Amino acid sequence: MRMFWIILLVPLISVIAITLAVREQAAKAASDQKARAVPASKMAAAAPAAGQTEQNGSLTIPDTTLAINSDKPMSERVVHYEIDAHYDAKTHTVNANEVLTYHNLTGQALDHFPFHLYQNAFEPNATWMREAKIEGSRDMSYDKWEEKEYGSETINKIEVVGQGDLTGQLHYIQPDDGNKDDKTVIDLPVAKPIQAGAYVQFKIAFETKFPETQARSGWKRDFVLGGQWFPKVGVWWHGAWNCHQYHATTEFFADFGVYDVKLTLPQDEVAGASGVKVGEANNSDGTKTFTYHGDDIHDFAWTASPRYKVKDAVYQAQMGPVQMRILMQPAHWSQVDRHEKILRESLEHFESWYGPYPYKTITLVDPEPDSAAGGMEYPTFITGETSWFMPEGLYMPEVVVEHEFGHQYWYGMVATNEFEDAWMDEGINSYTEVKVLDSILGRDTSILSLEGVTLGDRELQRGDYAEVSDLDPIAEKAYDYYSFQSYGGITYGKTTSVLLTLEGIIGEDTMQKAMHVYFMKYRFTHPTKEDFLKTIEEVSGKNLRWYFNQAIYGSQVMDYKVLKIESYPVNWYEQKKGSVQTPDKNTVYRSFVWLQRKEDFVMPVDVEIKFDNGEKVREHWDGESRWTKLGPYDKKAKVTSAEIDPDHTIQIDRNDFNNSDRDEPHPKAARKLENYFMFISQWVGQALAWWGV
Repeated sequence: MRMFWIILLVPLISVIAITLAVREQAAKAASDQKARAVPASKMAAAAPAAGQTEQNGSLTIPDTTLAINSDKPMSERVVHYEIDAHYDAKTHTVNANEVLTYHNLTGQALDHFPFHLYQNAFEPNATWMREAKIEGSRDMSYDKWEEKEYGSETINKIEVVGQGDLTGQLHYIQPDDGNKDDKTVIDLPVAKPIQAGAYVQFKIAFETKFPETQARSGWKRDFVLGGQWFPKVGVWWHGAWNCHQYHATTEFFADFGVYDVKLTLPQDEVAGASGVKVGEANNSDGTKTFTYHGDDIHDFAWTASPRYKVKDAVYQAQMGPVQMRILMQPAHWSQVDRHEKILRESLEHFESWYGPYPYKTITLVDPEPDSAAGGMEYPTFITGETSWFMPEGLYMPEVVVEHEFGHQYWYGMVATNEFEDAWMDEGINSYTEVKVLDSILGRDTSILSLEGVTLGDRELQRGDYAEVSDLDPIAEKAYDYYSFQSYGGITYGKTTSVLLTLEGIIGEDTMQKAMHVYFMKYRFTHPTKEDFLKTIEEVSGKNLRWYFNQAIYGSQVMDYKVLKIESYPVNWYEQKKGSVQTPDKNTVYRSFVWLQRKEDFVMPVDVEIKFDNGEKVREHWDGESRWTKLGPYDKKAKVTSAEIDPDHTIQIDRNDFNNSDRDEPHPKAARKLENYFMFISQWVGQALAWWGV
């Protein structure tokens, strides 16, 4: 997920205004791809009948391919959700019936099933709310929080086919923190264990009341985003149920399957959702029912507003055409072409670099302003975020759309466990965000390029990490980070910086190949951190444990410094005797350079030493000792400067300003640059921390 623009835009616009004013004073002193849309009628013609989960009297999960550009399923389908939901726009409430067919592929009998009830997080004593209140939230301050803004999710009845009504057996559990007031996970013991390889079907009647938008779900005025809105079964993972409580810094984890969803809404609503729309019909009571189908996805989200303006387009993907559906706020309609362009370019880069996009649709939503619904990802469905003031060159919409589309790969298809390894989605996605935006918008201009003021994404990521570099390792459960800011800085910023630095170790081309191999090998699975790290080692042919143990599993900090430079005439003692004149062009100087490893991250580094005759020398230091002395260099020239990492391949050094030194330092310029950088990094760091939660 991404972006809390109010926090970001105010200081950024201030920086622009100040910079432009300075420039003015100084001056006084001195084609889009086009294709025919896929007709909705052709999609609807192939729609499966609702409830088709039985074949010859036995349960099964459909092998449909309506929503993907493939002639066979692409995932091991564990679940089939059939949901018939009615939304009351006045009370912001969904009443629904859900039929869940579950295929037991665990290899053992299952005697209980946990379910997520995410909307119960938005109640005063829930774990999510306790954590958000302590840390502050991007959604609201909670200084005044009324009951109408609460959320809830209630199972009114649950039946297990063949075992009867088991509603009375439901009980809430709190596997993470023991908070008895938290109702985000409910457990159901079954009367008769479900044997390995068997199917079981749950029939659930539930009611969900959306909060005023929290965590990219809920309502704002006449807008609604239906995210995490239905009872969702946990994942059997590594020999146990994985069904964590909803925390303020956690996202989601679910099994792949098939979704057939009917949404009944007021007739004036414009809707969008995951999957393909296979039907739309008006009802006599002033409502209309939309029918959607999704294949090989692990969640389903939707949105509705009577004010959306819609643009449809088609992207010709490697596996077949992709229907691009963009739902824009009327006030932002002038930016619709920007949204389509970056969405199209993101598709092109991900397909070219990492692998094909197999789905037939991608829906991009411009949510209600000030709704806390911007910058979110669900399968084949993302939300952007923009503002009425968004000049060309201020690339905030582009950053959000690219970032959220990238989640279609690392969250949507690779589907890692975000409760336990958030970095494997958010961090890897932030790394690919930098790579893609560098390619599209330029390495130094991927955030801002306006009136000569420029800013690049990779530096923002590094600055965000630098603020919290000594607090937590990357390999940390999302809910165990020290703070929201640490979660954001480490999960997003550090992962990005670590992977960019890894490029310098194994080579940029090798890293891109490794990312492609990882995606293609593990899409539609639930890989672990070791699956990712071992893939990089296998593709590169290098043992990288020295790096991963520090950068991924450890919290070591890197800070290398040019400690001192010294040059003196070799015959200095003759000069002291007065037997020679002052140094001239034939004088031979003896020079030394001292380097220091200030912190505990050990990494080999290159050093470039420059002399006043234009000569350069490259040295290599293993970094294992706390300091080293390079030299002597006996030359008819003095050292003028020394720089650690002259090719700028290391992104994890916390302080770049001490990586170089000159024989004649310019402290005023250095302090000016450092102050500017710290100002930028601090407000961006705060914004990134809020974006991630």
